[in-house]
Amino acid sequence: MSTSTLALPLRLSATKAAALSFGFLVMGLVLPQAVTHIPVIGSMLLPMHIPVLLCGLVCGWRYGALVGAVVPLLSSAMFGMPPLMPIGLAMVPELACYGLVAGLLGARLPQNLLGRLGALVGAMIAGRLVWGLASLIIFTARDTAFTGSAFISGAVLGSWPGIILQLILIPLVMLGVDHYAKQR
Repeated sequence: MSTSTLALPLRLSATKAAALSFGFLVMGLVLPQAVTHIPVIGSMLLPMHIPVLLCGLVCGWRYGALVGAVVPLLSSAMFGMPPLMPIGLAMVPELACYGLVAGLLGARLPQNLLGRLGALVGAMIAGRLVWGLASLIIFTARDTAFTGSAFISGAVLGSWPGIILQLILIPLVMLGVDHYAKQR
């Protein structure tokens, strides 16, 4: 497996994909700490999501899913953010889904801006649905209501700045990745 290619457009070896994934993992720990102090919208920027989505797109679904599952647990253990219950626990399957779907769709859709955007939007929708299901299970197990309005509030209304940031920033980064890959 170490000599096989794992992801387009970079055709990464397993070693390079693992090294890049570690970098995305570190970004997933550092970015939330950097933006937490921005008044009002710091947590709404979804800083942990961006590196996970990029990891799936750049390194493939296996690495994206793994980084997505690990980042919220490590962040919770190291920094107490997000609190493990209930937020961190719901973020584990959500972020794992982001990395998984971004990687799967990113490998199957055209390797252009529209394909990347399609993979990104597909991953964002799937991840939010998984977050809603995970939250429903966690809140139900705790005898707490998780309503449709709570889902809309958490998945869209409370995170719209991050959604917009992801839709702008990630395709731009991927354009840079594509340009780099063509230069190699």
